[in-house]
Amino acid sequence: MAATKALAPIQGQSFIQRYSDVLIALAIVMIVIMMIIPLPTIMLDLLICLNISIALLIILSTIYNTEALDLSVFPSLLLVTTLFRLSLNISSTRLILLNGNAGEVITAFGNFVVGGNAVVGFIMFVILVIINFIVITKGSERVAEVSARFTLDAMPGKQMSIDADLNQGAITDAEAKVRREKIQREADFFGAMDGASKFVKGDAIAAIIIMFINISGGFVIGMVQRGLDASQALSQYTLLTVGEGLVSQIPALLISTATGLIVTRSAAEGNLGADLTNQLFRNERIFFILSGILLFLALVPGLPGFPFMCLAVVCALIGLNLKRTHESSAKAVKEAAKKSGGKGGASMAAKKAQASPENVVSLLQVDPMELEIGYSLIPLVDTGQGGDLLDRIVMIRRQCALELGLVVPTIRIRDNIQIKPNAYIIKLKGIEIAKGELMLDHYLAMNSGTVFEEVPGIETTEPAFGLPALWIPESEREQAELNGYTVVDAVSVLATHLTEVIKQHAAEILGRQETQNLIDNLKKSNESLVKEVVPDLLNIGEIQKVLQNLLRERVSIRDMGTILEVLADYGRATKDTEILTEYVRHAMARQISHQNVQNGVLPCITLDPALENRIAGAVQHTDHGSYVSLDPDTMQRLIDVLNEELQKLTNMGYQPVVLTSPAVRLYFRKLVERSLPGIVVLSHAEIEQSVEIQILGVVKI
Repeated sequence: MAATKALAPIQGQSFIQRYSDVLIALAIVMIVIMMIIPLPTIMLDLLICLNISIALLIILSTIYNTEALDLSVFPSLLLVTTLFRLSLNISSTRLILLNGNAGEVITAFGNFVVGGNAVVGFIMFVILVIINFIVITKGSERVAEVSARFTLDAMPGKQMSIDADLNQGAITDAEAKVRREKIQREADFFGAMDGASKFVKGDAIAAIIIMFINISGGFVIGMVQRGLDASQALSQYTLLTVGEGLVSQIPALLISTATGLIVTRSAAEGNLGADLTNQLFRNERIFFILSGILLFLALVPGLPGFPFMCLAVVCALIGLNLKRTHESSAKAVKEAAKKSGGKGGASMAAKKAQASPENVVSLLQVDPMELEIGYSLIPLVDTGQGGDLLDRIVMIRRQCALELGLVVPTIRIRDNIQIKPNAYIIKLKGIEIAKGELMLDHYLAMNSGTVFEEVPGIETTEPAFGLPALWIPESEREQAELNGYTVVDAVSVLATHLTEVIKQHAAEILGRQETQNLIDNLKKSNESLVKEVVPDLLNIGEIQKVLQNLLRERVSIRDMGTILEVLADYGRATKDTEILTEYVRHAMARQISHQNVQNGVLPCITLDPALENRIAGAVQHTDHGSYVSLDPDTMQRLIDVLNEELQKLTNMGYQPVVLTSPAVRLYFRKLVERSLPGIVVLSHAEIEQSVEIQILGVVKI
């Protein structure tokens, strides 16, 4: 069965396609052999006709191309055809000099095409060589060279555009891969064309040299070996040489033209014929004006009136035809507009369309997250200059998915000339939430507490955590590390800041659509659980609020299965999303403990039982949620004492953690979160039994 499937594509191919590799290899070998082994005249005639046919095939193929890569094999094809043409030159030269006869094709071109006149044939040959060498080949070579240079220069920008589209989610990984491969193929193609165009140039030079060799050699052989007089020898061998030159230069001219066509088709939308007709025959007024000018020239005394008159009539007919076509198209548009309810014709419909609200809907779109950078920071995004910020952002999104279970939406990166050149701004839903400044040619050195000798630098503040730091040149990097500084490069500073901002605002990033996506993903593996919860017990908005409550305290929502199981257990008992969040936290005790435990020990401070009772008694329940109502003096004393205890914990090198009873945890967190946003508040129910609790302080007021 597998063998049948493997043979199926081969059976659907032609003989040439099936054995193309063998045929090409044999053809190239035979071309080389032709330079050594003499050919009979009938075989030479056949190969000359084949050469002309191949040249016609190539130029027709280039005319119907829409882009250069449609014939990406052209550089190699150019080499093979040039080699084939040179081998024919050698074979025909051998026959001309040995026998004074090179077959019917060359003789026909020498006698019939130029009327048997050697001088006329020589002049025609020289003109063809000049056209091929100076005009077409020289121009094609220059275009190929410029195209190769600009294609290579544009590669970093194109790569950056692809990476930006991929990062924004506009294209998939597969589409990005295809576009990258196309850019690479374009660069390779135009680079190869830059070199391959030299083959055409060399072929034209070789044709001139071969012509003089044939004439001079034939003249000598005719007089010395064949006993011809000077005029007979010159006439016979010149005609044969001119015939041979014409049959080789006509294919060379066709292939040179094909070379020019393929390297100049840079902005094509269709084949050459379609583009020419669409772009030249689009305005009837041009042809009416041209007809009038030609008519004026026909009436000028002394000029031939008949040809100008004929062309004037042709241009007028073309203009009338274009006018009728445009009028019929406009009439069809009006009829379509009337059928759809439009009363003002096509132009009125166009004006209405321009004035319709739908045209400004796109302006209402707000990107979930944006990163605006000054123009000096553009190298961070440009992969051609070694920038890897786009790769860093991909890693940040993966890190957030692993640590928080949050799929961060695409982050749009744009340059902003209105901010400082080395500044950046992070926006959430169009509003600035963080900013900073970088020095690309410097490193950020931070005192990790182990610095024994300072290094000189520009004082600044680390943007992610607000720590004092220094910008130091690269020459001081090694010394700073030896002195105990933590040294990072500029792109790492930006990536760290962006990661921290995402974690701080994860709850705002998670919307209903993102919640629906998480539930849909869980449904693939646990459909029964999802059906039990959504929408019978809780709707998407209520589940979103539970997940936001968890993210607000940096609890990962990656384990959606456990979260929905808890909601299924308690969703019938209460719809209060804050209470449901506490139940979920209890079920995720192992995860929460793992985030805060250090070497199996949880160093923390706790609340005085009297303070817990006071807070529990001050809880006020309303239709819009619960809150703690304490007088300002008590609140201020609580914050001051809590700050003192947390400072002691920090001085010991521990993370500031407050441990409370399960009944108070939620309300205490609400009470202090505005004054101490980074504080971790845990309850006893969220600590795994195997964890040792080390109480290092008690908050009393």
